Amino acid sequence: MMLIAIAVCAAGAAVIAFLLPKKYEADILLLPVTSQSGASALGGVGSAVSQLGGVASLVGLSGLGSNSAKVEAVATLQSESLTERFIHENDLLPILYQRRWDAAARRWNVTDPDKVPTLWKGSKYFKEKVRTISEDNKTGLVAMSITWTDPKAAADWANGLVRLTNAYVRDRAIEEADRNVAYLRAEIQGTNDIELRNVIYSLIQSEIKKQMIARGEVEYALKVIDPAAVPEKPSSPIKWLWVLGGALVGAGLSLGAGIVRSSNQ
Repeated sequence: MMLIAIAVCAAGAAVIAFLLPKKYEADILLLPVTSQSGASALGGVGSAVSQLGGVASLVGLSGLGSNSAKVEAVATLQSESLTERFIHENDLLPILYQRRWDAAARRWNVTDPDKVPTLWKGSKYFKEKVRTISEDNKTGLVAMSITWTDPKAAADWANGLVRLTNAYVRDRAIEEADRNVAYLRAEIQGTNDIELRNVIYSLIQSEIKKQMIARGEVEYALKVIDPAAVPEKPSSPIKWLWVLGGALVGAGLSLGAGIVRSSNQ
């Protein structure tokens, strides 16, 4: 009876594993860029910057340290705002919620507002079920995995998220530098101090350098070490684990039944 129970449960688990949709995992390996023009670009005017007082702190002229730049890059990669933007620009809601989407009518087949997918819900689902991000504290490398039923989509999404992150951080750096240059040029008109004017000119050059680096660097925040390739083998379900689990369940059920039966005799 135990062997029969094990065989039946193992066979049932094998059938379930066969019927479950296959999922594929696309992996991309990244190195956060930490050499953006920041405090190092101000080395020649470091002591003189203090003369600007609130001006320097207001426009953020202290620059990002290497650790801050890394934190910003990784935080942007997994932020809800960037995820929602990626889902919106690639029209992923109908793909993420295929069962609720009527492709022929191009509308949702549910009317309950709580069940209608939104960008906020899609972002949560993407974070919990699709994307996984891990960091290696020793090497500084960041690994991101995208798990989905379509292997090509998984690879495209992984590479696309990194491209969008780089573009987002780069555009924000350019906007910040533009704002700083405009502010500094206005400040230079309000002082006749030669030394202070020279400091401001140096700061303007630093911000212009930041603009040039941002505009010319595609991988501005995250350098791709190993891009995501289309996986050829599914990552789940792992059939032998399902069969083993079914066999263990069968053994447990048969043992439990035997114990109950013995106690009743």
